[in-house]
Amino acid sequence: MTPQQRRWLGQHPTRTLLRIATAAVAVGLVGAALSLVWPEADRVAADVPSAEDPTSLAPFPSRPVTVLVVGVDADRVEDSINQAAPKGAPNADMVMLVRFLAGQPLQILQLPVELAVHLPGRKAMQPLGASYRLGGVALTTDVVRELVGLPADEPERYVVVPRRALRDLVDGLGQVEVTLNQSYSHTDRSQNYKVNLQAGRQTLNGAQAEQLARFRATPLEEQARRIRQQWLLLAISEQLRQPNAITLLPGLLGEVASEVNSNLSSGEWLSLAAASLSSDQPPRISTLPLAPRAGKQTLRQLKADASRPLWPGGSSTDRPGG
Repeated sequence: MTPQQRRWLGQHPTRTLLRIATAAVAVGLVGAALSLVWPEADRVAADVPSAEDPTSLAPFPSRPVTVLVVGVDADRVEDSINQAAPKGAPNADMVMLVRFLAGQPLQILQLPVELAVHLPGRKAMQPLGASYRLGGVALTTDVVRELVGLPADEPERYVVVPRRALRDLVDGLGQVEVTLNQSYSHTDRSQNYKVNLQAGRQTLNGAQAEQLARFRATPLEEQARRIRQQWLLLAISEQLRQPNAITLLPGLLGEVASEVNSNLSSGEWLSLAAASLSSDQPPRISTLPLAPRAGKQTLRQLKADASRPLWPGGSSTDRPGG
């Protein structure tokens, strides 16, 4: 093994090689399994979709589908510099697993981006959010699968969402409504970034939704930021259930799909959208159980008694603070 190979494989080369082998096997398994989930060729809505019939968008997937969603701090998915703080290659500031099953509410697991994880080639523990910067969506997928205890063929799909895609999604839906428990005001001239959101019931456009999702006064406030991201997720879900929203989805999803990095086909986008609208219940959002913070330490640890698989089941609802 060359010195360069040793550096890339890190302190635990066997573990890294096992990850690579597992990923290679998973590619074949996923391809075979997904032919059963979406057995028909991609089919988009031939007529105007009906709010009363989500299958007018596309057929439902035949079994649960888990999608990894990675929100990055770059404005566009192809940007090599994030234009955030600290400036550099894009990091993940939101990592979620979303499970779609027709007739059931969405299951969403928010993963703490500040969670300490082992990454290949790094001696010290790294935040989960750094996995995207260091190894792209492939490494993030691998780390999340191992962390949560998912089978080798999950998550079946991924979506990497830059800031622009979030803005365009909200604007395409015609704004979203949230209730804020306090006002948020923050200016960062180094990023040309400003937050100005008032307490109470607010109607947010895309730029304001981005402010809510990104705002973090200090590095110790990731948990509170996850709560605000939950508010936004629920607001988007509520807007998607408005009577005219389903008629917008084919065009809107096509636009958003062009701005993200994903291995979802156009038909699969619509199939998952149809499944998400097939239940009248809001998404069920949970997060991983974290141990109490040690002083001002930014990296967090899982609770010692957390047992895998951590999701679905075994996770807890997040709360501000901590």
